[in-house]
Amino acid sequence: MSDKFDVIVIGGGPGGYVAAIRCAQLGLNTACIEKRINKHDEPALGGTCLNVGCIPSKALLDSSWKYHETESALADHGIKIKGADLDLDTMLKRKDTIVRNLTGGIAQLFKANKVTWLQGTGQLKAGKQVEFQPLDGGDAQTLQAESVILAAGSVPVDIPVAPVDQNLIVDSTGALEFNKVPKRLGVIGAGVIGLELGSVWSRLGSEVVVLEAVDTFLPMLDKQIAKDTHKQLEKQGLDIRLGARVTGSETTKTKVKVTYSDNDGEHTESFDKLIVAVGRRPYTEGLLSPDAGVSLDERNFIYVDSQCRTDVPGVYAIGDLVRGPALAHKAIEEGVMVAEVIMEEPTQVNYDAVPGVIYTHPEVAWVGKTEEEVKESGEAYKTGVVPFAANGRAMAAGDTGGMVKFVADEKTDRILGMHIVGPQASELIQQGVIAMEFGATAEDLQLMVFGHPSLSETVHEAALAVDYKAIHVAQRRRKK
Repeated sequence: MSDKFDVIVIGGGPGGYVAAIRCAQLGLNTACIEKRINKHDEPALGGTCLNVGCIPSKALLDSSWKYHETESALADHGIKIKGADLDLDTMLKRKDTIVRNLTGGIAQLFKANKVTWLQGTGQLKAGKQVEFQPLDGGDAQTLQAESVILAAGSVPVDIPVAPVDQNLIVDSTGALEFNKVPKRLGVIGAGVIGLELGSVWSRLGSEVVVLEAVDTFLPMLDKQIAKDTHKQLEKQGLDIRLGARVTGSETTKTKVKVTYSDNDGEHTESFDKLIVAVGRRPYTEGLLSPDAGVSLDERNFIYVDSQCRTDVPGVYAIGDLVRGPALAHKAIEEGVMVAEVIMEEPTQVNYDAVPGVIYTHPEVAWVGKTEEEVKESGEAYKTGVVPFAANGRAMAAGDTGGMVKFVADEKTDRILGMHIVGPQASELIQQGVIAMEFGATAEDLQLMVFGHPSLSETVHEAALAVDYKAIHVAQRRRKK
């Protein structure tokens, strides 16, 4: 194996493998170091997202929703199914097959693009040297690169009051592997991960209690969207308790007893399983030698500029290691950007137009500023809100919960934010991303022709509603 490369990427997750492929496309001799061994005891690319995060969780979310529809929703369509059985083992195997197909596909892409996959760990040292330790136990090797991209990702945050044992108390990885549906399931954290995993097991039959320490539900969302999301999820059976701070836990052979406090005092609940989903932290253990020269901030994130350069020339960091939301699609675009920065090509990630998505049902998605953020800034603004209940396609599908909301500048009409809770929000939000990327106004969307019938018509109506032009909902003018 060569000990010199144009680029060495440490980490083979969404940011890392994409960065490696783009570097190779640009003609750079590229190596990617990845240490992951999957549940089948095989080396695997794809990082947390493909192996134990985004992809397997979405597989279970889709499977569990189909089970829910079969059990309770299809009868409204005149489809009556008696005695539907849940085969959890098959559902989990399907999830695993999807994961293996995708991670195997990355390995094939590496071969096609002539990226060298180094299976092991990498540590950045001074002078853009990387110490590579193979997984097979062989001797460590010092590699030299012109550029190094740090893409080691993140890991779940642990909390002392509920230590994870991957048996009764699990993190997001363990929550994908229950061999039977827990009768009673506790979730610590009402964030994206907690709500998605709680939704999976709730649909499959668990009584789910979500304990969230803060008093505000999904504080990063527009308040109107968050309020509607909260209402719809509780209607589905999720017991979401805000202001509930977990103070301790105790396990027996089969149960977890959780103690938490709220405004009414201290309480105790017993669960068959407990998921700890209180966030993620950058994974920097063993990544940097003391002489590497890379700076970390007070939260252990690697300091970078707007194009992901660290304090060390030729060393970059992307994804969950750096500022901003821990999102796979953000990491992917940063990986592409850094590859093009290395080649001195004009490039940039627009951090003002990075969408967020929660894959519950209904889905929740957003991009840009919330109404509260714009109001706090003092800018004059206007909003348009239209419910899916006014949409023919949503009615036909029996999926009318939620709404589309635009926030626009009062003077320039420029779209400042788009917020959705409802069917296919993860797909519809891209219309807002594209609009914001091109500096579109509400009028631009108002003048476009949207296919009928389609869910996208709600986007059109919400844009019209910004200026009280909505056709299919009655609007009252706001008081100035």
